[in-house]
Formats: sequence, C-alpha cells, structure tokens
Amino acid sequence: MTHPWFSGSPLPRVLAHRGFVPPDSEGVVENSVAALAAGRAAGTPYLESDCHLTADGEVVLFHDADLRRVTGDPRPVADVTARELEQIMATRGGLATLRDALDAFPDARFNLDVKADAAAVPAGHVIARHADRVLLTSFDDARRRAALAAARERGGAPATSAGSKTLARILLGLRTGLTGLARSGLHEVDALQVPERHRGIRIITPRFIAGAHDAGVEVHVWTVNEPAKMRALLARGVDGIVTDRADLAMAAINGR
Repeated sequence: MTHPWFSGSPLPRVLAHRGFVPPDSEGVVENSVAALAAGRAAGTPYLESDCHLTADGEVVLFHDADLRRVTGDPRPVADVTARELEQIMATRGGLATLRDALDAFPDARFNLDVKADAAAVPAGHVIARHADRVLLTSFDDARRRAALAAARERGGAPATSAGSKTLARILLGLRTGLTGLARSGLHEVDALQVPERHRGIRIITPRFIAGAHDAGVEVHVWTVNEPAKMRALLARGVDGIVTDRADLAMAAINGR
C-alpha cells in the first residue's frame, strides 16, 4: 500500500533541495523559512531539508553541523540555543524549526534527513503528528531507525528511504543477482535516494531502476541542477529529482 507522502503530486517528483534560493534573491539562505516558501512557490509540494538539534533541544532545519558556511558563525548548531539561532537567521530568511515548518506548510510533503544522532528521537517525536506527509531518512541507518521508532511510538508512520548500509546491501544484491539480499533491503524502504554516480561507479542503471520498481520502491536522484540532465534521468525511468533549482526542474517536467 503506497504511503500518503507519495500522493502529493503525479510522477515525476521534484524535491526542492533545502528549499529553493532564487538566483536573484538577497538575504535568503538554504533551509530558511523563505527558502521553503520559495520551493512551494516554484510549484512542487516536496521540500527536502535536514535536521539538527540546538543546545536547548529544538530540532531545526539546518544541513551543516556548524553555522560557518551559511552564517559566518563558527559555532556548532548543538552549541547554540534556538533563540540565538532565530536572531542569527532573522536577516537570512528566518529560522525554520521542524515543528514550525510542518505547521507553516500544511500542504507540503517533507523529505527530512536526520544529520545528528541527538536529533533522531526528538525529530521522530515531532514528525509523528505529520507522518502521513513526511519521508524520513539519514545516511546512518541506525539514526534513521531511531527516528522512525520515535515517530512510531507516538503513533506516526513516516515513509523512509535507505541509509548507506541498506543501500549497499541492495546494490550488492542487484549487481550480483542475489535477489534475496536486494529484496531484504528493499522491503524496509519506500524510496532509494541516490546520486547518479558515487566514487566513479554508476548507481543509476537499468537494473537498479527495474529492481527498485519491481519492489514498489521509487528512485530519486540527487542533486541535479541542469535541465538536460534532469530530462535524461527522467527518460531513463527515475521517479524524482532532488534539485537546488526547483524552478528549472518544474519547467523541465512540464516541457517548457
């Protein structure tokens, strides 16, 4: 039975990577409230973001472990309170806490990557009430499962995509013909979110796409910003594009 997250729009899906920062925007950074709003305004219901935990226990949408790249502040997110971070982000598009973002964009589907062990259980608890429109993931499978368990203990059942160990098991099974090994990994996920290549090895192959689809699992490719590449991947059968340019992706899938 398909998870409600996938009912947000027909295929193919465009996932706005860390929201969308329009090229001509000023004072807007990734994962801010303004970037999430711009992602929705570009026409996609799918907002991709990341979860960290502040010093006072608030789950915030932030990719890096520290603030340096986005704000110039060298401190780790874990050492800053939500109030401090709200002040820092006030001139950068506004701080997006997980709790507030889920409430502020009730029609959006969120693709949430838990980036820190400490954020897993708190994020799962927040997500539980919105689980029908959340796909929960992490590169670390233990962290992903901890967040899923926390959501489930509060009565929520988010969709999920494979972490790195689960993905490695699936890839090995598909490449070697060990269908049982691949099936064991595919059975526990709703999507595979992968780069086209990793360390020079092509991941997106006809066998990979067919194996996922045979198991009822979608394939989403990150991070693709060139329209020609988007169209080529969609022609090969991928189900979704994770992109910094939601505007170009929506135009590409609509033939503009």
